[in-house]
Amino acid sequence: MLKDQRIGVLVDVQNLYYSARNLHNKRVNFQELLKEMVQGRKLIRALAYVIRTEELKEKTFFEALEKIGYEIKAKDLQIFVGGHKKGDWDVGIAMDAIELAPKLDVIVLASGDGDFIPLVEHLKRAFGCKVEIAAFGKSTSSKLIESADIFYDLDKKRKFLMTSTRKTFKKK
Repeated sequence: MLKDQRIGVLVDVQNLYYSARNLHNKRVNFQELLKEMVQGRKLIRALAYVIRTEELKEKTFFEALEKIGYEIKAKDLQIFVGGHKKGDWDVGIAMDAIELAPKLDVIVLASGDGDFIPLVEHLKRAFGCKVEIAAFGKSTSSKLIESADIFYDLDKKRKFLMTSTRKTFKKK
């Protein structure tokens, strides 16, 4: 890790949220995640990709993410005829990563979604970026782990998990 590396952190909030809930019955500590991923390097952008639903507590959660240094990218949950719901940011995350890559040395992608494998390979090949993946190892695509320059297994450090729905965040 070089202190002069320019880094971007892109967080697939839903992916991490459901992994933490399903694997550990806990919530993600997004403040610790950002701090650990940056590791003293030069943070250029930190983006948190979220899905809006009808829950009132989301607004408070989104504001908390902003206070700790994330830019929020939000879109509405799609509800289809028959009740099927869909909400993902895969294409949006990929587009932002490709647009940011020329300005970065390292991209941290916080997601375990194997759909990002072609993106990781493209960022490395076309832009020469190092790509680091941060996700819960038990629910992360093994091929995504293999494609990364570094994999941070969030299952291994409890500081990335919290039990409380209420968390005070320090303003950056």
